[in-house]
Amino acid sequence: MNKVALNIEHLSAGFGENDQLAIQDISFQVDHGQCLAVVGESGSGKSVTSLHAMGLLPMPPAFIREGKIQFDGQSVLDLDLEERRKLRGKSMAMVFQEPMSSLNPVLKCGFQVEEMLSEHEEISKKEAQEKVLKLFAQVKLPDPKRAFDSYPHELSGGQKQRVMIAMAIACKPALLIADEPTTALDVTVQKEIILLLKDLQQHHNMALLFITHDLGVVAEIADQVVVMRKGQVVEQGDVQTILSNPTHPYTRGLIACRPPWDSRPHRLPTVQQFLGEVPPVDATLTSAHDRLRMLNSMQQKTPLLEVDGLTKTYISGKGKGKHVVHAIKDVTFNVFPGETLGLVGESGCGKTTLSRCLLRLIEPTQGSAHFDGESIANMDSAKLRSFRKSAQLIFQDPFASLNPRMTIENALMEVMRVHGIDQPKKRALELMDEVGLPADSLQRYPHEFSGGQRQRIVIARALALRPKFIICDESVSALDVSVQAQVLNLLNDLKEKYGLTYIFISHDLSVVRYMSDRILVMNQGLVEEFGEADKLCTTPQSAYTKKLINSIPGH
Repeated sequence: MNKVALNIEHLSAGFGENDQLAIQDISFQVDHGQCLAVVGESGSGKSVTSLHAMGLLPMPPAFIREGKIQFDGQSVLDLDLEERRKLRGKSMAMVFQEPMSSLNPVLKCGFQVEEMLSEHEEISKKEAQEKVLKLFAQVKLPDPKRAFDSYPHELSGGQKQRVMIAMAIACKPALLIADEPTTALDVTVQKEIILLLKDLQQHHNMALLFITHDLGVVAEIADQVVVMRKGQVVEQGDVQTILSNPTHPYTRGLIACRPPWDSRPHRLPTVQQFLGEVPPVDATLTSAHDRLRMLNSMQQKTPLLEVDGLTKTYISGKGKGKHVVHAIKDVTFNVFPGETLGLVGESGCGKTTLSRCLLRLIEPTQGSAHFDGESIANMDSAKLRSFRKSAQLIFQDPFASLNPRMTIENALMEVMRVHGIDQPKKRALELMDEVGLPADSLQRYPHEFSGGQRQRIVIARALALRPKFIICDESVSALDVSVQAQVLNLLNDLKEKYGLTYIFISHDLSVVRYMSDRILVMNQGLVEEFGEADKLCTTPQSAYTKKLINSIPGH
């Protein structure tokens, strides 16, 4: 029988002077050799619980009202700061959600892992370097020596996450806490990280506490599941029971709101529906026959966007050191009015470069793109200004794309004033109603909203000029699955209401399939495959597309 690694009993904790609790009466345990997944939306208390277990929250302002945290039978809360510091890294370690903000940008990756070893073990510099290279090989970094000598910004997101995992397992901890380690990663990289963590857990008989909001990922890695909502545990049990027969409506909602792979509901269910907070959505399925009929009807029209041989090349260095990179190469496709074209591929495949070339935010090296029959490259300043009213972009990170010093009203009205829209204040109120936000939201600032609400504001700003065509660039990739369902429903509602045409960019093929009429798969700047959405997903022709499909969690 496995020994208990981490035991949390009746933990209630919070922040601030007003005794506001962030978590309440939390109890669970993780055994050695076991993976426990803690699941819930943003703000449910998952990370607060794990940070208290690690002793990483400064007290004050954080406080613990009551409860126990035990590690290998020892009370963690009774240890002083120095004792807890020695415990962290050596016996318990943590992989954080965002590796770029967790790694020091001015220190090489190898040195940062070396530092962990020299802090907790009596080891020479040469031995530490050799061990780091072995760790980098163990976490399957493609070139351990290059990674050792690289700064964080020189590695991809998946590679940085592997460096973080190498750092966390350097001293062979008994407990590893992984806080949303795969949220913003490509599905292929996510699959690799999950398999890596499972392999390391079994190899070292490690206890793994895996924090996520995605129950599809849970099915791949966990033995036991704890479901949290608003700081409380609402359900817990073994993974098969929780996923196949959940008892709490919140858990049922989390499972149901992911886009299904084998059917196309008219609207996605939401967690609020299962909790009885909103009326049930239209659960009607759109048949394959109806979808093909609609696609054939769209294809009888003249294409709204025609792209032919679009290429964007970057050149660095000179002479013998000259290096040529084709960000996109010879990309050809079209988009019909009222269509949603899905654009899918891993990070670095050229999706965002293509979208910026289409909107002439960057100039393509060669090839052409025509919008409504007119060459985008040949537009003068007046025509380009008019084109920008008709074609809009929804960015991946809504917080970064909103000015933190502007109220939402000013952010919306600035766009409308630049383009001479009449009665901008009235239009701003209309937009809030259309994206499902209260009118008083206009007087608030971006930081006062949740991630899903900020995404609705960015959608409202894109709609402000009444465009025909919108590019959604990874617009739901970092959202909770429940919020993701709400935003996808909103995008589809607006498409029906205004006859919008979308290019929907994502690395999540299940979301792209649900949203799209046709799908374009990109790989290393080239078009890998292009076709009707369901046919491409059920009978993919390319080995790369098959790999993307096989990497979908729970598929």
